[in-house]
Amino acid sequence: MTVHLVGAGPGSADLLTLRAAALLERADVVVIDRLVDASVRALINPRAEVIEVGKIAGQSSTQTLINELLVDFGHTLGCVVRLKGGDPFVFGRGFEELEVLEAAGIAVEVVPGVSSAFAAPAAAGVPVTHRRLSRGIAVLTGTAADEAHLDFTCLASSGLTLVFLMGVERRGAIATQLLRGGLAQTTPVAAIMHAWTPRQRVVRATLEELGELCVEAPAVIVIGAVAALRTQELVGALAEVQ
Repeated sequence: MTVHLVGAGPGSADLLTLRAAALLERADVVVIDRLVDASVRALINPRAEVIEVGKIAGQSSTQTLINELLVDFGHTLGCVVRLKGGDPFVFGRGFEELEVLEAAGIAVEVVPGVSSAFAAPAAAGVPVTHRRLSRGIAVLTGTAADEAHLDFTCLASSGLTLVFLMGVERRGAIATQLLRGGLAQTTPVAAIMHAWTPRQRVVRATLEELGELCVEAPAVIVIGAVAALRTQELVGALAEVQ
């Protein structure tokens, strides 16, 4: 009996690992996040029980309840899949779940997924690194804008590409903190919504405009010189393959 912490990737099932797809096809139960794309859900064993535990305002499953479900299933079923958007260990509480399961004596396998931190910019034709523009990346959550211990002055002067996940609601605070830290008002910004799905949309602006930018979740926000680069959006090419 094993619980598999599986990354669902950023959107389309085409971006799943082969291991993830194989586990979904033979799963006994799938404990699934809200934002997992329909094309990924379509791969789930039709005989499997599917339990929705996605977090949404006013209707969220608590992490404690999720942990209890995983432990119960881990003790009674053969193939348990905890399907998490993106990668289980990138802001997905995957390691917290792993610790709980191991403490309960349950075997755990982690199956990495493609993180939206890198896949969403790629879908918009934005490279998160560039030999002349950015030699590094900082990946942060939107809650970082409210965390006093984070040095926005250091981030603003780092020359790194800044990639914010779950930052839509706090985009104004993110912009304010970075501007206070010294990042130029004209710094390019790209927001990629619903990456790698038919609903994909990309908007571009500058840092001073970010707070008022029309953006809906889920979205990945890229801040830095590379956000101004443009190539053909890759989701179109993906649609041709499907």
